[in-house]
Parts: sequence; C-alpha cells; structure tokens
Amino acid sequence: MAEVRAIIAATGSYIPPVRVPNERFLEHTFFDPQGRRLAKGNPEIIRKLYEITGIEERRYAPSDLCASDMAAQAAAAALEGVDRETLDYIIVAHNFGDVKNGNLRCDTVPTLASRVKHRLGIRNPYTVAFDLPFGCPGWLQGMITADCFIRAGAARRVLVIGTETLGRIADPHDVDSMIYSDGAGAALLEARAGEAGILSHLARTDALEHAFLLRMGGSYNPEKTGGELYIKMNGHEIYKYAVKTVPVVVKQNLDTSGIGLHEVKKILVHQANEKLDAAIIRRLFDLYRVREVPEDIMPMIISWTGNSSVATLPTLLDLILRGRVNGHRLHPGDIVVFASVGAGMNVNSMIYRMP
Repeated sequence: MAEVRAIIAATGSYIPPVRVPNERFLEHTFFDPQGRRLAKGNPEIIRKLYEITGIEERRYAPSDLCASDMAAQAAAAALEGVDRETLDYIIVAHNFGDVKNGNLRCDTVPTLASRVKHRLGIRNPYTVAFDLPFGCPGWLQGMITADCFIRAGAARRVLVIGTETLGRIADPHDVDSMIYSDGAGAALLEARAGEAGILSHLARTDALEHAFLLRMGGSYNPEKTGGELYIKMNGHEIYKYAVKTVPVVVKQNLDTSGIGLHEVKKILVHQANEKLDAAIIRRLFDLYRVREVPEDIMPMIISWTGNSSVATLPTLLDLILRGRVNGHRLHPGDIVVFASVGAGMNVNSMIYRMP
C-alpha cells in the first residue's frame, strides 16, 4: 500500500492593495539605536536599502482590516469549492495578533484561528483552530505540524495560514521599517496515498545565544516616550546567522530524505532580503561543492511585496501556482524546497514533491 502523505491541494493569498513605494520614506526622520539622527540623507538611505533588500515597494493593509481579516480572505481563496466543515484543523501562524490601524496593542484573544473559523462560518466543533507563533518561519512550522497530524492519522484535511501586519508595528524612525509589509497566505493540506506530497522536514531553535536578535523595543526617536514597543532587529548578526545556519538545515533535510540537490527544481526561501536569500542559496550550493547556481531556482517577489513575515512563503507559493511569477512554473513530480529563518532564532526546511 502506498504511503499516505500530506499534499497541497489548494492555496490562496491576500495581497493588500495599498502600495507604498520607497519614495514614501523621503520625508521620514531616521535615528540610530542611540537616538542620534542619521547623518546620511534619506535618498542615500533608501538607495542603499534597495541595493541590499531588492525592495522597491511594499504592501500595507487597508485601515479597516487586521491580520485575521486578511487570513480569512486568503483562506477563502484556498477553500474555493471545498466543504469547509470537513476541515480537521485550522492553524494560523502570526506574531502580533490583530493590530488595529493606529493602535500598537496586540490583540490575541480569541485566537486568530478562532476568528478565522468564525469568519468562514464553520460550525463543526471538531474543526480545531489554534495559533502558532514561531517568528517568520511560523507558516512553514504550521505545515510541518499539519504533516505530523496527517501522518499520524489524526487529520485528513488541514488549513495552514500565515498572516501579519508588520507595517503597523514598525518604528517609522528606524530604517528597518522600510523592509516590513502586510499580507496573508494559506495552503490546504490533504491526506493522499502516493509518492507526491511532503517528503521530509527539519527545524531548529538557537535561543541560547541568538534569541533576541529579533525582539520588541522602544522607538529610536528619543522624543517618543510613551512606552510603545516596535519590532527591532540586529540586521548584521541575523544575516551572518542565517547564511551560516539555513543552508546547513536544508542540506541535512535533503540528505536525510535521500534527495539530491540536482533533483531540486525550486527553492522557496522566506522573502526577507534579496541579498540574504541569494547568499543562503550560494552557500547551500557551496556545501555540495556545486559551482553553478541555476538562475531560475529561487523565485523572488520581495521587490513589490516587501517582507510580510509568515505570509511571504504561502503568498509566493500561491502566486507561482497561479502563474503570476514570471519565469517560474511547477509541474508534477518537481521537487520544491521550502526554507525560512526568523525570530527565536528559528530555522526550518521542508521538502515537497509536486502531485
């Protein structure tokens, strides 16, 4: 009898309509962590950020929508034509809950997953809904969790969503605020016998020395004394950690699954920073002593979506499957590697064979 695996039966995403080009930050006042105004002019700051991240614009949620609203819309797209009452689990990955426009308070009660289930109109009490905070790798960890449920026979159909409004918890006086964006993506996993589906996965947490590379902190503007907390990061240290760690996790995952690097069609990396993602892929190939990196192996959408944390991977996957990422297609039998890194510090990887 063929092994039962978790296959991605459908995907959906919500890409906010509010487009914010880099020029929008020309009038911002930026400070360093010590509260000193940056000497460089904003045009130079913006140009440098673009050279590093590849971000030309990002998307912000409309003022009347929160993370759970976007999650419900992405979920509805993934569930088109599906009986919603047949869902065994709804897993929602996020980090800040619902943050209303202009209000920095994080609202997580009830859980976003329960809010999504409510908005979807699901009555089945055995559709269990729960949240998963795991930094930017949260959606991928949700997929790993769903795969474990399916392999154990505890579920046949699981909806995994990643949603975030990073734009609302970014310090407008921190240059890193230009990286963050909003969005949501979803994937419907189903149990199916055969060779396709999730083949293997691996995750790790390096909290002893790296737990606070991403954290919450006060504004860099010394005049803001209201105690508000914003997302903060040690960008240089995160870069070094990610380039060192993510390729190792991906290689371990590939090696234990018996899949060779030459068999991989696409590598979908959390859309955090274009230069960082390219460095991760380059080091992965170096670990295999492969000189040439295929030009089409790493799809990127960060140039126009920005970094929406847990939403980047499911959004990227959805756009590829819907033929909306130029030069990137997936076909039956293709091997796809997913990888992410983020707060914690957490890293994970998943290997998937297209049905």
